Amino acid sequence: MRIRRVLAGLLCGFAPAAWSADGPLDEVAAVRSFMHEVESRHGLDGAWLEEIFHGARRQQSILDAFARPAEAKPWHAYREIFVTPERVRGGAKFVAEHRPVLERVQERFGVPPEIVAAIIGVETYYGRYTGRFRVIDALSTLAFFSPRRGKFFRRELEEYLLFLREENRSTADLKGSYAGAIGIPQFIPSSYRAYAVDFDGDGRRDLSGSVVDAVGSVGSYLSRHGWRAGELVAAPLTVGEPARADPLAGELRPELAWRDLEAAGVRAGDGATPPAPETPVALVRLDGAEGPEYWAGFRNFYVITRYNRSALYAMAVHQLAVEIGRGENR
Repeated sequence: MRIRRVLAGLLCGFAPAAWSADGPLDEVAAVRSFMHEVESRHGLDGAWLEEIFHGARRQQSILDAFARPAEAKPWHAYREIFVTPERVRGGAKFVAEHRPVLERVQERFGVPPEIVAAIIGVETYYGRYTGRFRVIDALSTLAFFSPRRGKFFRRELEEYLLFLREENRSTADLKGSYAGAIGIPQFIPSSYRAYAVDFDGDGRRDLSGSVVDAVGSVGSYLSRHGWRAGELVAAPLTVGEPARADPLAGELRPELAWRDLEAAGVRAGDGATPPAPETPVALVRLDGAEGPEYWAGFRNFYVITRYNRSALYAMAVHQLAVEIGRGENR
C-alpha cells in the first residue's frame, strides 16, 4: 500500500515529489506520518486511510475563517449576531415544534428546553446552517497547516477517523464547520464519540439528520459536564468601584465566593436577592455598547463554556434562552 511504500522510500533516502498546495494530502510528509501512526495505534485499514487522505485537500478559506472567530469581537457586537428578534422567534418555534423530546431531555438530563434550543440556535440557527466544509478537509487543514492548535486538531482528526469506523461510514464526505464541528448541535469528533446519544432509538447517533438525536445529545453533553437542574446560569451585577472588581474578573470557572465579590463592592443587580455568601461564582466582565457590563457566572454558566470556552458564547446562550422563554409565554 502507498503508506508503506512511501515510508520505505524515505528510509532509503528517496523523498516523494514536492507537494503542491492544491495536491492530495497523502503526499504531505506530516500527513503520511500521521496515517502510519493511526494505522498502527488503532488497527485502521491502510488502504482506507490512503483513499481518505488522497481525496483530502488543504483549504485556505478554512485557515482564513479560523483566524477571525466571532469570539474575537466585543460583547456588544457578538450579541448582535446571536441574540436577535429573528433568532428568538426561531427558538420559540423550535421549542413548540419539538416540545415532547425537549421535555424528555429535561426529565432525563435536567436541562431546560430553552437552553437546548438556545445552543442549537447559536450553533446552527436551529439546524439551518450546519456547515459547508468537508470535515476531513477542515480537520486536516487545521491539523497540519494552522500556525496554532495543530496538536488539538490532530487529535480531533484521529477521533474523526475512529468515528467514521464506529459509525460504519465508508467515506469522509460529511460536511461541517470550518473547525470540523458536525451536525445540528456542532459536535467536534471527540464530543460526538463521547457524548452523542441515540435518542430516537433507531440504532444510530445521527446529529446531522435527526433533530431528536441532536436535542438529546446537547442534554447529554451538558449533563455530563455537570449541569445542575433548577440552578441559575448568570445574573447581572452592580459594581461600585471597577478598579477593585476588575482584578477578580476573567476566570470562567466559579472559584470565587459571593462574599469575595461583596468585599470588592459588587452587589446583585436589578434589585435581585443576593446568593448565599459561600455561593461559588465567577465575575464576568463584558464590553457593552455603553461601557463594561458585569455578571455573576454560576456553575451552569461554566458548564455552557465547556461547549465553547468563551464567556461571550455562554452569555449569548443564556440571554437567548431567557428571551426564548419569554417568547414562549407571550
